[in-house]
Amino acid sequence: MTASAPGADGQSNRPPTAPHFSVAPEPETPEGYVAPGMPGAPVAGYHPEAPAPTAAPTADEHGRGRRRTGRAVAIAVLAMLAGGAALGCAPTRAGATVGWLAIAPAAAVAWPLGRLGGTGRLLPPLGAVLASGALFLGQVLGQTRRLHALADTGYGELLRDALPLWRADRRALDLVFYGIAVIGGFLLTRRAATRQ
Repeated sequence: MTASAPGADGQSNRPPTAPHFSVAPEPETPEGYVAPGMPGAPVAGYHPEAPAPTAAPTADEHGRGRRRTGRAVAIAVLAMLAGGAALGCAPTRAGATVGWLAIAPAAAVAWPLGRLGGTGRLLPPLGAVLASGALFLGQVLGQTRRLHALADTGYGELLRDALPLWRADRRALDLVFYGIAVIGGFLLTRRAATRQ
């Protein structure tokens, strides 16, 4: 059976078919599109809907950042003093094992520095210094308490004697404790700042 020939008016009785292309049609592209690898193509990571870069911070925003950093440092110093007092007031018989808790004052110092202070470059080293300072204060306070138990005199006089006793009583394990405090203070401050 053959299809009917077109009539005089040029139409046939066959149903219309989809148009055939010898080459695939080009996909629709947005205006101004440049293919990757071509000159003028956007750099990797560029997204046209990404927010535009913000303007430089104003003087008021700088002042607010300084106040926030100052508040963070003040709270971290208070945390250092509280951590040193907690380590120093631990029972004297647990003095050797308390040093492993050096990570606790490091975390107490690092949290306000990182969360309130932000991502400043000087805050992680400051966290390391304050964490080791908390450990130092705890050890000196522990020595003072030990001297006070031996000689019933005031704490002010004993504090002068506690530093030479602290120097004489240092062990190799104390270096490990200070290493834990320094590394913990640095890393925890940096981690708290990036998790905002």
